[in-house]
Amino acid sequence: MKILAVGMNYAAHNKELGHTLVIKEPVIFSKPETAVIRPHMPFFVPDFDTRFDYETEVVVRINHVGRCISERFAHRYYDELTVGIDFTARDLQKRLQQEGLPWDICKGFDGSAAVGEFVDKAQLPPVTDIRFHLDIDGKTVQQGHTADMIHSIDHIVSYVSQFFTLKTGDLIYTGTPMGVGPVSEGQHLEGFIEDRKVLDVRIK
Repeated sequence: MKILAVGMNYAAHNKELGHTLVIKEPVIFSKPETAVIRPHMPFFVPDFDTRFDYETEVVVRINHVGRCISERFAHRYYDELTVGIDFTARDLQKRLQQEGLPWDICKGFDGSAAVGEFVDKAQLPPVTDIRFHLDIDGKTVQQGHTADMIHSIDHIVSYVSQFFTLKTGDLIYTGTPMGVGPVSEGQHLEGFIEDRKVLDVRIK
């Protein structure tokens, strides 16, 4: 199982982080399988950085093998979605970016990919019209709408399949909207897709 993720897929988030690039193609990075936090498991704050940010995203699970998938057929390659969190070592990321170095370690460290319980997409609105949000200690801190994506889910599935053979069980994190922020020990994170709670993570 592999994890592919999309960066800078919401214009407001890009502005939030000071990015000025025109995003013509999806920005893709990956995480190893050891990054996954299964449903209801905690996030243990590592000690190699001082700030770890939550980035709430819609996550797609691939349901069968595909390569070089046409965008018009991309919907056939996934049937479940959920909300996940791409935890990011933010200060480390900034330093690596400033030095022009790869930033895999700030995105792919162990436990950096929380994933919620999956929902059959037939039970949800069209994938271009899904709302999701994250609550911390009962307060909503981040909200997103897939209609605001720069690159749609089907386009992302098609695009990454030009480079990677997608296999059953692979996960695709589709990008985070504005509103990212730091986590701290003792917090309780709850992720929702539409009005359905699918993610429950405690920070330890």
